[in-house]
Amino acid sequence: MKYLCLLFLLLIVWLGFPPVANADMCRDRFGQRVCILKLKRSAKNYWEYRATVSLDGKKQRDKEIYNCRDRTLTRKGKYPIPFKANSPGELVCKTFEKRKNFYQPSRW
Repeated sequence: MKYLCLLFLLLIVWLGFPPVANADMCRDRFGQRVCILKLKRSAKNYWEYRATVSLDGKKQRDKEIYNCRDRTLTRKGKYPIPFKANSPGELVCKTFEKRKNFYQPSRW
């Protein structure tokens, strides 16, 4: 009886705490596997994201700052570089782009 109660208690504890999911957001774009490993939005400049991205499983060395307003990328405090076509920066900005407001008031 003692072992049955212990087994029941362990079962409740095991089912009560599910494991933490550690999922990366990955996309297949233009023949490349692009994964956003870590992403943080700037509190001061809401259009900037600090992200760690991997291309085809190769992780970047450092965090990069993606400026979605000017469409530029800044690496470790250096000068901004414009996004290239089909770059990971476009994926970061498109993922968190606000939806456009299609509401048009009536003309009465």
